[in-house]
Amino acid sequence: MIVVAGEALIDLVPQGTGALAALQPALGGGPFNTAVALGRLGSSAAFCSRVSSDAFGEALLERLRGTGVEVSSVQRGAEPTTLAVATVGADGSAAYSFYVDGTADRLFSAPSALPSGTRAVSFGTCSLVLEPGASAYEELMHRASAQGVFTALDPNIRPGLIPDADAYRARFKSWLPSVCLLKLSEEDAAWLGGTPQEWLAAGPAAVVITRGGDGLTAFTADGGEYAVPGVRVAVVDTIGAGDTVNAALLHGLAVRDALSRRAAAALGPDGWTELLGFAARAAAVTCSRAGAEPPYAHELTG
Repeated sequence: MIVVAGEALIDLVPQGTGALAALQPALGGGPFNTAVALGRLGSSAAFCSRVSSDAFGEALLERLRGTGVEVSSVQRGAEPTTLAVATVGADGSAAYSFYVDGTADRLFSAPSALPSGTRAVSFGTCSLVLEPGASAYEELMHRASAQGVFTALDPNIRPGLIPDADAYRARFKSWLPSVCLLKLSEEDAAWLGGTPQEWLAAGPAAVVITRGGDGLTAFTADGGEYAVPGVRVAVVDTIGAGDTVNAALLHGLAVRDALSRRAAAALGPDGWTELLGFAARAAAVTCSRAGAEPPYAHELTG
């Protein structure tokens, strides 16, 4: 079982052009997209979050159930669902502004236990920024790591949500001893500062940096560096691409029985190159579609 802990929200995506283009609601949030992608790839997955009891919240849970994701660890609340307004650039890249005051996912509390059979927990995005929920997710991360559970982190930086950049950077460094796999975009890496080697020295077994159309690079604690090119595709938008990479990496590690620090670090050149290639193909499929629509397993075979 791979547990994804974090927010589920509604992306408002512009349809058409111009300042007054209609906004179409779409189910989203980095952790939510990761959970959906895991389910579509065929992993045993569960979602751990706090979701509104409003109509948006019901739609979010329906999507998770429909992809085979376990939702028994989802807390419910009467507060509204978080909204994110997406702006899609000419190259398909997406930027976001958020409406988060008083929303349900901010009131998440750390559960007393993870689902039975949990092998890995994935964290990231807004859920590690917005209090009081951020501290609860942080508590869950440290506790899971102390129990020997494989932990993955994708900070997925949203600068507009971070009032004190230096405080966040310091907090990020405090998470690293509890992180097995750190995945981040090159834009996130530049914003955070530091190098893969510095982050590895703090705790992770591997760091994966995504470079958009230029591919992915993995750095491992034993000094390994492995890169694959991006998969060329007609890009509709990049919404959910990084989340798909998260899911593909976790799914691939699970298939290889490598959800441990030692096993992940020991994959070697062939194992990492194969895993990164799989993640690149999965992300390319997502980029070829509007919104966060990750691939099913059968779309990545052959």
